[in-house]
Amino acid sequence: VQLQASGGGLVQAGGSLRLSCAASGRTFSTYSGGWFRQAPGKEREFVAAISYRNGATYYADSVKGRFTISRASAKDTVYLQMNSLKPEDTAVYYCAASGYYNDLYGKYKYDYWGQGTNVTVSS
Repeated sequence: VQLQASGGGLVQAGGSLRLSCAASGRTFSTYSGGWFRQAPGKEREFVAAISYRNGATYYADSVKGRFTISRASAKDTVYLQMNSLKPEDTAVYYCAASGYYNDLYGKYKYDYWGQGTNVTVSS
């Protein structure tokens, strides 16, 4: 599976962005989709995930209530709607695909990774 992330950019605090992760090579419908982020000098951390089996969603505590992950199976695409953005959300955001269908928090559960898209939130 090849993953292409897009939608990043520069936004003011309180604003919104929608990231997209398009899959090619194999259908995304048999993989769970996840988003991770990595800020400068920090480790890559989990943001959100959605299960391919039942659509269950998982969120990091820091983004709950502000970010929403969804998928459009017909388009083989996973989205991350980010609202009420904060400067601390600034990072490179990576999408990933996992063959697991639950407990999707760990990086080790993901087999395929996209190239990353930059998100910068100004104060």
